[in-house]
Amino acid sequence: MGLMDFIKKQFIDVIQWTESDEGTLAWRFPMADMEIQYGASLTVRESQMAVFVNEGQVADVFGPGMYKLTTQTIPVLTYLRNWDKLFQSPFKSDVYFFSTRLQVDQRWGTPQPITIRDKDFGAVRLRAFGNYTYRVGDPKLFHTSVSGTREIYTTSELDGQLRGMILQHISGAIAQSGIPFLDLAANQGTFADVLRKELDPAFAAIGLKLEGMTLQNLSLPEELQKVLDQKIGMGMVGNDMGKFMQYQTAQAIPEMAKGAASGGGGVAGDAMGLGAGIAMGQVLAQNLQQGLQGGANPGAGAAAAPVAPVATAAIRPEDVMDTLEKLGELKAKGILTQDEFDAKKAELLKKLI
Repeated sequence: MGLMDFIKKQFIDVIQWTESDEGTLAWRFPMADMEIQYGASLTVRESQMAVFVNEGQVADVFGPGMYKLTTQTIPVLTYLRNWDKLFQSPFKSDVYFFSTRLQVDQRWGTPQPITIRDKDFGAVRLRAFGNYTYRVGDPKLFHTSVSGTREIYTTSELDGQLRGMILQHISGAIAQSGIPFLDLAANQGTFADVLRKELDPAFAAIGLKLEGMTLQNLSLPEELQKVLDQKIGMGMVGNDMGKFMQYQTAQAIPEMAKGAASGGGGVAGDAMGLGAGIAMGQVLAQNLQQGLQGGANPGAGAAAAPVAPVATAAIRPEDVMDTLEKLGELKAKGILTQDEFDAKKAELLKKLI
């Protein structure tokens, strides 16, 4: 083998990339000290794009296909050094390949609850998670703004940045969608579409294209979920005072049982406070029913006579105030609305009179 043949073998005549690792977004063709042969072949496969960089500047971008590297395919070659020298004018440039296939099942989520404005609750702290899909849409922009001269750039290195972008836009997307929190679970697809449109410009600014976004779950922190459960329970009983007291009793019984089993006094004390309100409601309901029965059956006067002193003694202003205080606490926690509180307050005062 002659010296000339040996030297020519140091020139690159085929440039290509067979993607082997999952999650690779950008890969630099290994040049070392070798130079590209004039007229060499560049092969860019489907789901790839290639960027030629000469002396730090992007010279050209190639889509899928096979190219002969000449002054016709890369006009900048006419300005390279050694154009009229030996070895058919080899030249040195950096070649970067970019994967344009879908990067699927990328996860996002809220590590801490985020606060949003809501039509029903005013302000809500919620958690959410889902996944998204994207691809490299503008390799030149992605190269100059993100991957740079790195030998390899992967999805894992970009993951934190993209998650931060998503979290930054969630509150705006919920506000733009106009969907109350209670309806979000039934409109997850609509919200995901709004979130994707909200994020499109941010992804495009770094050369990426957001192809899909899903919302898999929305939830409240545990303490807020309990309040919501109570409000839902109150919504089921409406303004029926008897049902309201039954509901509160049902809520208190498990805690009272725990307190009795453990011998603790904290829960029992709370239950006693709640019991005052429950007892008041039961007395009011009982006396109202007896009063109605007495009006409908005049002959029952002998049986009804002793009831009047009991009722008079039971309906005391302080009992009414205790019950109103309990209702006020439920309103402050968001379990009762202002209208519900006013209705129950009027009902109690009316029965007191």
